[in-house]
Amino acid sequence: MNFGLIALIFALSFAYITMNTIRTLLEMKGYKFWASLLSIAEIVTYVVGLSLVLSKLNNVWNVAAYALGYATGIYFGTWLEDKLRLGLLDVNVILPKTDESKKFAENIREEGYGVTVKNAQGREGARLEFEILTPRKREQHLYNFIEANNPDAFIISYEPKFIKGGFWRKTMRRRIQNRDRNIE
Repeated sequence: MNFGLIALIFALSFAYITMNTIRTLLEMKGYKFWASLLSIAEIVTYVVGLSLVLSKLNNVWNVAAYALGYATGIYFGTWLEDKLRLGLLDVNVILPKTDESKKFAENIREEGYGVTVKNAQGREGARLEFEILTPRKREQHLYNFIEANNPDAFIISYEPKFIKGGFWRKTMRRRIQNRDRNIE
């Protein structure tokens, strides 16, 4: 049994599927250039790794190493994407319409987020709906802020596919950069 070859097959399979997972997520989030660039390394790694397995297909350890590297790569790739937190979120917050909830929009803006406020009607009466755009990197900060100020808020989030113009364009980037500098 060639442990060096088995380790190499595992590493190549792991690297290939990790890159594949990240490339797919980059594509879905609109990072076409980076996805294309990553695909070059991905396909070279795939071809080399698979050729090692296919050249000695009768060795079950090679196949097992490839399969284990594949599974581990999927797990690591999705974990890595979660840490990178690419893209944006549209977070909708619904609160009962009160004097305090009317101030919520200004509090959110002071935190550096763009927010649109809408009047809404729920089962139990008048509501305010706050549509907040945030980079995924600041997602947890936003949720913590909402929870601290409105523990009973109804929150739902989506990943927008297309954004053009509005507050997001210039102001939000500048505010977030300034705020992050102040936090550090």
